[in-house]
Amino acid sequence: MNAHTNLSRRQFLAGAAATAAVTIIPRHVLGAPGQPSANSKLNIAGVGLNGMGAGDIANCTSENIVALCDVDKGVLDREVKKYAGAKLYTDFRKMLDEMDKGIDAVVCATPDHTHAVVSITAMKRGKHVHCQKPLTHSAWEARQMGKVAKETKVATQMGNQGQASEEARLIAEYIQSGAIGAVKEIHAGSNRNPMISPRGIPRPSDTPAVPAHIDWDLWVGPAPMRPYHPCYHPFSWRGWWDFGTGCLGDIGCHQLSAVFKALKIGHPIVIEASSSNHQMSKEVITETAPVASITHWTFPAVAGRAAFTITWWDGGLKPVRPEELEPDRSFGDDDWLYIIGDKGKMYGHRPIPEKRAQELGKPPRTLERSVGHYKEWIDACKGGKPAGANFVDHAAHLAEVVLLGNIALRTEEKLLWDGPNFKFTNSDAANAMLNPPYREGWSL
Repeated sequence: MNAHTNLSRRQFLAGAAATAAVTIIPRHVLGAPGQPSANSKLNIAGVGLNGMGAGDIANCTSENIVALCDVDKGVLDREVKKYAGAKLYTDFRKMLDEMDKGIDAVVCATPDHTHAVVSITAMKRGKHVHCQKPLTHSAWEARQMGKVAKETKVATQMGNQGQASEEARLIAEYIQSGAIGAVKEIHAGSNRNPMISPRGIPRPSDTPAVPAHIDWDLWVGPAPMRPYHPCYHPFSWRGWWDFGTGCLGDIGCHQLSAVFKALKIGHPIVIEASSSNHQMSKEVITETAPVASITHWTFPAVAGRAAFTITWWDGGLKPVRPEELEPDRSFGDDDWLYIIGDKGKMYGHRPIPEKRAQELGKPPRTLERSVGHYKEWIDACKGGKPAGANFVDHAAHLAEVVLLGNIALRTEEKLLWDGPNFKFTNSDAANAMLNPPYREGWSL
């Protein structure tokens, strides 16, 4: 996050180098889930090692990296050079079967559509789990992730690294100190480049051969089978509904984490959205997320907190520029957060205008600071307190609410949500999207 605007996730991935040779420690010398470890190091396995996965596992090299799993053998060949002694797998299920007693924790950074099957399988085997955002592919999977994490009592963490930052704590402390009064509107967004997350495009018609180093059946996993194409793997799957969650799913759990914590946000009651879909064919709409969209959640008043709204903007769309923001400052570029209270406004982690931020000074320091996103999780695995984005207290609910927004985008309906009973009260079409069926042979 820069001095005035958005939470940055990239800074948390830099700086981790290759690990030294691994010493495998038998699982019986380590503590049970939630208990102090009798040994100083965990045995960690990485599942999904391209992009964010490579960064995630590199940030865990204080521990023993004992296994690497990826459906792309080319990725495995690259990563094994960094982790001498790690065993290699293309199927996470085989890895867990063969190395059960030698694995204490799993880092999952596969595409969104396989997050839940990897993470829940691992948790049910008693493994601690770090899973990339948006935690899951569907809202139902998100709720199940929280449920299973609670039942198994393993240590968990979602990969929204900004939740551990100083900026995230300042956002919460300004809100909770009353610096901007009662929060009325929260606006967040991302001007994500379509080259990173292609959207608004049809399924390709050509069917190139599957490269020999990729297990395409495993990559597709629980999603409906389709022919291989490089527009999906290795990087551009995020905009495809069968595999990713669009711009909202990709970035929403980053930008909204701090306000969910600050306001202890519960269930929305209304969700609605508009997008560039009206310009697209039905074929395009059913395949990929829209190029640009606006998604709106309404939250009711509860004891001690007024009703408020959250609005998500992407594809270059953004709200009216606040008058309080100085002319020389950017607004709505990259990933951003804008909060309106009844007594003031914030952009990023600071009140606006800057003169007002300087008058207020820093808010009272009421929240404990983080030891670091990955260390939070590693410490929790060894019996410490729950990590800041653990599934039970934060990540599963945040992901569920964010992903409900995608259902509003896809149905183009004003949806009424009954959170406690996990259903829309006015749309069968929307309810059908809560828990899309898995391909035969896959389940939680």
